Amino acid sequence: MKKLFGVIGDPIAHSMSPAMHNDAFVQLGIEGYYHPFHVKPEDLPAAVQGMKAIGVQGFNVTIPHKSAIIPLLDQVDPLAKAIGAVNTVVRENGGWTGYNTDGVGFVRGLREAYGEPLTEKRVLLIGAGGAARAIYYTLASEGVSRIDIANRTAEKAANLAESCPYPVVGSVKTTTKAAEQLEEYDVIIQTTSIGMSPLIEASPISVEKIKAGTFVSDIIYNPLETQLLQEAKKRGARTQNGLKMFVYQGALAFEKWTSQTPDIERMEEMVRHQLGGNYVNN
Repeated sequence: MKKLFGVIGDPIAHSMSPAMHNDAFVQLGIEGYYHPFHVKPEDLPAAVQGMKAIGVQGFNVTIPHKSAIIPLLDQVDPLAKAIGAVNTVVRENGGWTGYNTDGVGFVRGLREAYGEPLTEKRVLLIGAGGAARAIYYTLASEGVSRIDIANRTAEKAANLAESCPYPVVGSVKTTTKAAEQLEEYDVIIQTTSIGMSPLIEASPISVEKIKAGTFVSDIIYNPLETQLLQEAKKRGARTQNGLKMFVYQGALAFEKWTSQTPDIERMEEMVRHQLGGNYVNN
C-alpha cells in the first residue's frame, strides 16, 4: 500500500504540488501518493485529526491555514514558531511536527541565482505579510545584516521588524519612499500578491530609480514574469521569479517526509509544464 501525503488549503484545486510530488515519487521509486485536500477553515481541526487517523505521513499547508494549524500540532520547529506559520507537517513519533520551508526555500533559490554572498548586501523587502515574515526571518537567521522593509502601511512593516528574533539592521518605509531611494539597494525582494491575477498589469513599486545590475526577485511564479520584473529588466536589472522558491520549498518538504532528495530541475520543469502559459487564478 502506498504511503499517503498531501496538501490542505481553501481553495486547493489550482495547486501545482500534486503533479510535482507524485512525479518525484515515481522517479525515486518511492511507494507514495500525494493528494490535494480541500479543507475549509471551520473544518481544520477535524481534518488534522482525520489525517492522523487515516495514516497520512506528511502534508503541506497553504492559504488560509498556515497560522491556524499551529495550535493543532504536537511540535513546531523553532523557526516556524518564530515566523508564526507552518507550511510543512511531518509525522514524527506518532505526532505532527510543523516546519516552515517557505523562507528557506526562497533563500536557497536566491543564493543560487545571485551567485555571491548576501551578508553585506543591502536588501529591500517589499511587503509585510506571511511570506515576507518567512523570508525576512530566514535571511536574518542566515546572517544577512541589512534589510529594509517597504510596505503600504509602515505600521505593519514595523511590527514585522520589531518581532524578528534574529539580529538585523534596517529601516521601515512606505513603498513610495522606497521607490525614491531604490538605487541604494543591491537586492529587491517582492513578496506581495500584486502582479498575480487579477492584478497582472500592476506593480507594487516604481522602478524608475533602480540601478542597473540590481537583483530583483518576485515570489510570484504565475505569471512567470510579472509587470515588476518586466519593468526592472528594461532598466538593466537582473531578475528572478518565484518558481525556484516554490520548487525548493517543495523539495525541502519532500526531504523531510522521505529522507530523499528529489531532482530539482525535473520538479521545476514539471511545474512549468503544468502552468502551460496559463494563469492559475483565472
